Formats: sequence, structure tokens, C-alpha cells
Amino acid sequence: MIKSRTTQLIYQSFYCAIGIIGIIASLGIFDDVLNLRWDFYVHFTNLSNYLCIGIVFAELIQTAKKKDDGFVSIAPFWKFIGVLAILLTFLVFNFLLAGQADRDPQANWRIASISFHVILPIMYVFDWILFYEHKKIRWFYPIASVVFPVVYVIFVYIRAAILGFNPDAPYIYPYFFLNLETQGVSGVAQWTAILFAGFIALGYIFYGIDKLIKSKK
Repeated sequence: MIKSRTTQLIYQSFYCAIGIIGIIASLGIFDDVLNLRWDFYVHFTNLSNYLCIGIVFAELIQTAKKKDDGFVSIAPFWKFIGVLAILLTFLVFNFLLAGQADRDPQANWRIASISFHVILPIMYVFDWILFYEHKKIRWFYPIASVVFPVVYVIFVYIRAAILGFNPDAPYIYPYFFLNLETQGVSGVAQWTAILFAGFIALGYIFYGIDKLIKSKK
């Protein structure tokens, strides 16, 4: 647990700088500046990272305003949602998506991928562990947090319906486990149930970590 205002400012500034680069990269600017990607909002990876980047920017403002050392305390519920969402992004990509047969391995090393799937998720979790004021997580946070991925899945299928479930539409199913064409309704239901249950379980693991940090403190 680090109360140092200077250390927090350096860490948060570094995170935000990488976050800005990641956001720019998510638009495809580094791939083809003449053909920007306007479907960036379709991916949970991007949405979870945008949420976390926004939270850390708010942290940076809070830290810059305070005069003395102390823990970061802004929006503990949203910070917790960010931890779970970004860890889901990290785990699903690195263990389920990165090695897919139809994925170009070189794509895993692009700026957007390496920043949004590896660097920023790890930094965000450490930011919560090291700098955040603990004792703030309540028992129902892990259950309430699952609303974020649930709303995302609903959004994916609303968008798919608007596009007429056209398989030629760009990223109509951004992830294989949401693909009704290949997984079927039962397959999608099983995958989403597993991921949602894992999300809640991960939440209670971090709820326990929060209590452990509290007791040591």
C-alpha cells in the first residue's frame, strides 16, 4: 500500500499516456490512417479499457488536487467494476482468443492489442492493489458488477438484429462464443453462463483480497 502522492502521480500519468496511445491505436490509425475503424465500440476489450482509462484520469485529477499523501478513494464501485472487466478482457483474450487458428499471431503484437490486452490490464489491477483505499468493497459489488458484461452482450445482439444478423456485416459477432451461427443458442448460453459465473467468482476473489489487504494494513 503506497500513500505517496508523487508515486501515484507518476504511475497514473504513465497509465493515462499509454491509454491515450491505445485509444488512438484502437481507431486503426497506426494500421491505416486513411481508413479509420469506426467499429471500435463493438469490442468488449475497447469498452472495458475506455472505462478504466476514464477512471484513472479521474484518479489523476484527484491526486493532482490533493496536497498531502494518501490513498486514492474516488468511485470505489466503478473502480471495482473496472478491475473485474479488465481482468475478464485479459483472461479471455490471452487464454481463449490469442491462439485462435483464424487469428494472425502478428496481430497480438500490434500497439492496440499489447496495450489493451496486457499492459493496461496489469497496470490497472496493480493501481487498485497499491494505491486505492481499501475497506470500501461491499459484499454485493461482485454481483452488481456483472451488469456491465450482461449489458454488453445485450448490446451485441441488438446491433446484430439491426444489421439483420448479416454474417457479412463487420464484427456482427465480435467473439466466437457469441456467434449464433457456429455456437447456436445453447452454445452461446453455455459460454455466457460460464463467463458470467467466472466474472462473479473473480469478483469475490478480489473481495477477499480487499479484506486481506485490510487486515494486513
